Amino acid sequence: MGNQLINGVEWTAGHHFQLTGGQTAGQVAEQITAPLSTILQVTKRCDFDCNFCSEILQMPDPSLEQLETMRDNLAGVGRVFLSGGEPLMRRDFGDIVDMYSEAGFVLGIPTNATRAFQHAGRMVGKIGYVNVGLEGPRAITRRVRGDYDKVMAGIQVFREHGLPLSLSCVVLRSDLHGLPFLCQIADVIEAGKVKLIMPLRKGNALDLDEHEFITNDEATAKFNELNSLAATFGWRPALRLTTWRPETEGHMICIEPNGNANAWPVYDAKDLFEPLGNVLHEPVTEIWKRYRFKANHVAKYLGTSILSAPRHTDAPPATQAATVLGMPAVASVAP
Repeated sequence: MGNQLINGVEWTAGHHFQLTGGQTAGQVAEQITAPLSTILQVTKRCDFDCNFCSEILQMPDPSLEQLETMRDNLAGVGRVFLSGGEPLMRRDFGDIVDMYSEAGFVLGIPTNATRAFQHAGRMVGKIGYVNVGLEGPRAITRRVRGDYDKVMAGIQVFREHGLPLSLSCVVLRSDLHGLPFLCQIADVIEAGKVKLIMPLRKGNALDLDEHEFITNDEATAKFNELNSLAATFGWRPALRLTTWRPETEGHMICIEPNGNANAWPVYDAKDLFEPLGNVLHEPVTEIWKRYRFKANHVAKYLGTSILSAPRHTDAPPATQAATVLGMPAVASVAP
């Protein structure tokens, strides 16, 4: 899967990139001419109201014609997240998947899974993975995100269609005790990875109590605990946790529904967005030239600037083999 060969970069069954061929992240950052990954918000609408959500300001959805222009201008990108808001709220989401999958991108679909029944069939064989937001057991997820049972029902629909899955979780202090249960759930559903994210002070998260924001040291301790438990109990998903440090500033490129591309999060910028250009008007290769966080971008997505642990088994999920971008699939990923 993917539309190009990126020197030394492999797309894995843990649903992330990794280095191959002895190159460093710095060397990759110097060589590539487009992002490894971009976030494309196909809508700002959502049926949940997560207490940590940063993207609460609304704007009109882009038309299919506009999304086609953006697709063409994203040529060279390895992975595109068709994101939101909640992207599956768009009735034409299947058409968007077709549009972007035919262009050869690895597609990640961040979703709360509540509309899985409507759209799962159109995703089969076309996406890299579905990334479902879940904070752990029922009581925790209901408190901070939304209806746990709807999320789990949607996950079951995705599984019935054979779609590769990963889980993502925003880490709050009051939810730390639920993270081992989240890892157990991820193992049961054969998730490729569990992605843990520190909240950012934007949107709904501005109303979070300061106590909810754990320190980077606390995050590292919790990550090490989870990794140890994974080895003890045989939990298979890869594990990643992003902390907000100078090395991870601005690492994401987020494209809003109006085409505006932004480096995110830039700590001293308004709304944590640093404007880069607009992919309705120019190719991402031009935006990449003036993007000042190239090294942070590549290091994060290759897992060298964040807390990262590979899958605890050689066997990839049954629904997806590892893939080298632009080359045939390989048999396994790093243990």
